[in-house]
Amino acid sequence: EWDRWLLMGLIGTAVGLLGFLIHQIIDSLLKLKWNLVENYLQCDVIIYLSTGQDGSIHMTWLCVLGSGLAMVVLSSGSVLFFCPAGSPCGLPEIIGYLNGTSIQHLFNIKTFLGTFVSCVLAVASGLFCGPEGPMIHLGALLGCGLSQLQSDTLGVHLPIFTRFRNSADKRSFITAGAGAGIASVFRAPIGGLLFTLEEVSSFWDIRLAWQTFFCCLMATFTTDLLSSSLYGFVYRGHFGFFEAEKRIIFWNLLDINILAFVPTILLGMLGGLLGALFVSLNIKINKLRMQFFNSIQKLSLRKTSKLLETVLILVISCVPLVANLGSGINFLILDVGCILSFPCSSEWGSAAALLVESGKQGITYLFKRGTHEEFGYTSLCTALAFYFILSCWTAGSAVASGLVIPMLFTGALYGRIIGLILVSIFGVQTDEYGAWIDPGLFAAIGAASFFSGVSRLTISLTVIMVSILT
Repeated sequence: EWDRWLLMGLIGTAVGLLGFLIHQIIDSLLKLKWNLVENYLQCDVIIYLSTGQDGSIHMTWLCVLGSGLAMVVLSSGSVLFFCPAGSPCGLPEIIGYLNGTSIQHLFNIKTFLGTFVSCVLAVASGLFCGPEGPMIHLGALLGCGLSQLQSDTLGVHLPIFTRFRNSADKRSFITAGAGAGIASVFRAPIGGLLFTLEEVSSFWDIRLAWQTFFCCLMATFTTDLLSSSLYGFVYRGHFGFFEAEKRIIFWNLLDINILAFVPTILLGMLGGLLGALFVSLNIKINKLRMQFFNSIQKLSLRKTSKLLETVLILVISCVPLVANLGSGINFLILDVGCILSFPCSSEWGSAAALLVESGKQGITYLFKRGTHEEFGYTSLCTALAFYFILSCWTAGSAVASGLVIPMLFTGALYGRIIGLILVSIFGVQTDEYGAWIDPGLFAAIGAASFFSGVSRLTISLTVIMVSILT
């Protein structure tokens, strides 16, 4: 069995390397885009201070929109015209395959390349989505490719590990690759194992569980090791040094009062209701989407229409930036680069800042403890309504995208609202008995509740949330 364990280790390492590359490319693109925006904002302020006239603020919006449009067109085009099997995230197809369904071109090299490009560009463009679903698909693709070591597309058939070229072993390696994908994203090897057990595959044994865990462990270690010294492909030194401050959100232990379970139960019920609403609304949107696109007879026109839909979603997603800049140059003088930093000087500015930031960064802000009055009711409710609708619309569009970031973000928003209500009732508590009344804490609980309400996950979700927070 040494060769099976060797392959599991190789698959885990490859998936970890892929996860590292995806995050580095996304971070690089986001940094490039927002550096350009910040330069425009600073130029506008300089023009106003020197001449008293407004600078070209509209150019800032056009800069963000233009870069986003370029990325979303390439993202959507890569799955529509290059590899249709890559749209939208691949997870349902992987689940179907592992449970006995045969899907054509699901593990094709073109599917791998198209999904990779589409995922990176979709997340960096500003769409309300994340890389988690495509990462599971890409991990499964690597599990299939490295275990079979053959490709009809490339005409490659290597004469090694031939004993694994059967349906049962192929599915085992695909399962391990899918688990490694989720483990790499969340740095949670146990979470990756439990996710595949709970959500992905129906055929298990103890041996496969241990091998999948080893694969997930290698993926997590590889991603963490490479990320320890690189950010946006810029070397920061300290290779192999894992900085806890950059990973642990809830650093200090928090004493919990029995009263904290009351809002927690409320958040659980709210997460179930909103999760059901999200799923129901998404199903209806996708049915309407299918009816509309199927009514278009010409294939090229149908694909172009799908691409234009993603463009429309991105344009609407940029509305918060317009709202942020629309308050005028005086607002920018007070908060240069308000869309990039906190706190903002108005409720609308705070809502816009939450929405134009990347979802991952926005979640970090919402989870932050000790920020009882950082966001008001108006900003949180506005962001919640806007993000809920747009993320629901984005899910199922013609880009390779995931739903985990939108689920966490949405749950964190209404969780923080509940926390803010408690602060309004009881005030800001600093003693050990009232320290649990913290909007950041309830943002994390709300994120878990909505994640569970949409995905119906329990055990693996708990492990993943613990990995995210501690």
